[in-house]
Amino acid sequence: MKSFHFEYIHRSSKSRARVGRIHTPHGIIDTPNFVAVGTNGTVKGLDNSVLHDIGLQLMFCNTYHLLLQPGTEVVRKAGGLHQFINRKLPIITDSGGFQVFSLAYGSVADELKSRGTKKQGGSVLKINEDGVVFRSYRDGAKVMLSPESSIHAQKDLGADIIIPFDELPPYHISSNNLKTSLARTHRWEKRSLDAHLGNPQGQAIYGVIHGGIDLGLRKESCDYLTQLPFDGFAIGGSMGKNKEEMHQLLSFTLPLLPEEKPNHLLGIGDLASIDRCIPLGIDTFDSSYPTRAARHGILLTSEGPINATKKENAANFSPIEKGCPCPTCSKFTLAYIHHLFKAREMACMSLATAHNLYFMVQLMQKYREHILEDRV
Repeated sequence: MKSFHFEYIHRSSKSRARVGRIHTPHGIIDTPNFVAVGTNGTVKGLDNSVLHDIGLQLMFCNTYHLLLQPGTEVVRKAGGLHQFINRKLPIITDSGGFQVFSLAYGSVADELKSRGTKKQGGSVLKINEDGVVFRSYRDGAKVMLSPESSIHAQKDLGADIIIPFDELPPYHISSNNLKTSLARTHRWEKRSLDAHLGNPQGQAIYGVIHGGIDLGLRKESCDYLTQLPFDGFAIGGSMGKNKEEMHQLLSFTLPLLPEEKPNHLLGIGDLASIDRCIPLGIDTFDSSYPTRAARHGILLTSEGPINATKKENAANFSPIEKGCPCPTCSKFTLAYIHHLFKAREMACMSLATAHNLYFMVQLMQKYREHILEDRV
């Protein structure tokens, strides 16, 4: 049996929601599941032993940032990313394409808020068929990122799941330019796949479905990429300007993907989106939302979010959520968390982040149970 494979367990009779297991060389990922973002090989404010204790099965690390610091060759010499960051559980890395094209166009969120349109160019010097040349944000050095060099970097990192190099076009793009972008992305993804297959080293690679909000192009992307031997599929690119547009797009796209392979929704994992997307059949979600919220004092609970910084919590000597056995709630009170935020002690972010990620782990476990019971 291959070291990487997807075990299909159950599809709900109520929706397309499904439960499965993704088997990797570093362990099993139960699906559906939430993937925390550890950009530089760590979730901000926590070391990886805490993530193990919390039960976080999959972590997303960033090839672009690790390429620039400390350099993927350093990570390779350390024995790979698992050894370098002391993580024994599965890791997924992106291609670096999202960050590079965000430099060129701004993020989709920025663009929709009219903040990104003036960033055209930025530190990106050249975009052509070969790849992208940009300046490092660390020292200004020119860096070339191509399908082949992105895969080479991800081989150095040694993640369990890797992503092919792709282009992230802006939301506001002409139909002709979107078609041109999709065609080049498909060529880049095929080159990435070929580079990977030349040295698989036990890693899996997911093809990334693109096409913006054009359903015809989304189908074209699914038709093309599902004919190639990718191990799974991620859904990327612009998901629309609101949750309703995203829901329509995903409702159309998910049935076009093979059921026997896992799928991943890139960069989306807020609570409302997860709740709407699980019934569509999404297996894994990655997002910085729970950790970013924690750093701003927003604590997730089954009764809704709590703002730890509010005065009403200054003398609240209960845990963040009663009955929660997370490393924070089992030892500290909300009053103490409130005090740490007000005193600007760094421990506040660590304790809040540990709680929020534990909440996400438990939330996904509940979703799996409800799917198995045909309640979702």
